[in-house]
Amino acid sequence: MPIASALFLLAAGFSLYTILGYPLLLAMLARHTRPVKRDFIARRVSVILPVRNGERWIARKLDSLLRQEYPADAVEILVVSDGSTDGTERIVEEYSASRGVRLIKMPAGGKAVALNRALEEARGEILFFTDVRQELSPDSFRNLVACFHDPAIGVASGELVIRKGQTAGEENVGLYWRYEKWIRMRQSRVDSVIGATGCIYAMRRELAKPLPADTLADDMYLPLAAFFQGYRVILDDSAKAFDDPTGLRSEFRRKVRTLAGVYQIIAYYPALLGPANRMWLHFLSHKLARLLLPWALLVVAATSFALPNPWRVLAIAGQAVVYGLAAFDALLPESSPLKRLTSPPRTFVVLMAASLCAIAVLLVPPRKLWKIG
Repeated sequence: MPIASALFLLAAGFSLYTILGYPLLLAMLARHTRPVKRDFIARRVSVILPVRNGERWIARKLDSLLRQEYPADAVEILVVSDGSTDGTERIVEEYSASRGVRLIKMPAGGKAVALNRALEEARGEILFFTDVRQELSPDSFRNLVACFHDPAIGVASGELVIRKGQTAGEENVGLYWRYEKWIRMRQSRVDSVIGATGCIYAMRRELAKPLPADTLADDMYLPLAAFFQGYRVILDDSAKAFDDPTGLRSEFRRKVRTLAGVYQIIAYYPALLGPANRMWLHFLSHKLARLLLPWALLVVAATSFALPNPWRVLAIAGQAVVYGLAAFDALLPESSPLKRLTSPPRTFVVLMAASLCAIAVLLVPPRKLWKIG
């Protein structure tokens, strides 16, 4: 077999495994689940909320935290203002005066530095991490804390629910996130997810450790600290955070940052690639494969031209249809019924482009890839 044909088959097979094969394998493996022993005991919780220039959302967020169905005297809320220059600090101080919210001011240093400061100040048995933009279901604290009745659980993550989008692009980003949650839920049933939902997760205080200052994926770094101490990292979809949908441009920036964070995580935790990682197969098939997928698709495209007919014509035509629909989508008005056909390919192409760009973390300072807000 010619080298080009072999490379085509290898890259195409890898791409199909990443997109379809691994989810099918995971579905079979998840039939044998590890149950979680849940029972609610009101443990002291430290809520950690880092924010920079979150004036638009902060009052709604604090109201969401204060509405939790949890004993108020067992909760401390630490808001770390990472060099905010808008009205964020003024609003938080209004809550501090009357409702027990604590504001920690610090110069702008990035999210990881803000989290480290909060870790120094937190006194709770359980740390609850959240972001400024998402509202929480009122039972979030209670449901996640109940998971820690099981001594094997080190981190319990909630579910991010994306509200219905107004555009085809927003709808398809939401569809991608539902696909991602499906995978994470089944990894949790097998053993653990490699990371948490950044806007809603809790962990045992004694398992947390300071983050490197340039960390992009804190919601992987901290959970993995627990994972490599022998604890499980689970997803509990009874605790929910609600967020508005984002368009493709915003999702592109977010994916560049989060996937760049995976490169960092491999450097921080090289054991992920070896037998010390009991979720080794899942890390390679999910996180690492997502980084390699766009490169495999480039190999598929390049080697298609060297295939013998009729396979060359079929391969080139199939790719031309997908990428052509993606390009055509940008020209269509939002009201066009053709968006149902063109928008999914465009979303896929944008996500693949983000994965390619994530390698920039090896070339530029990580902070340039971070956008707080």
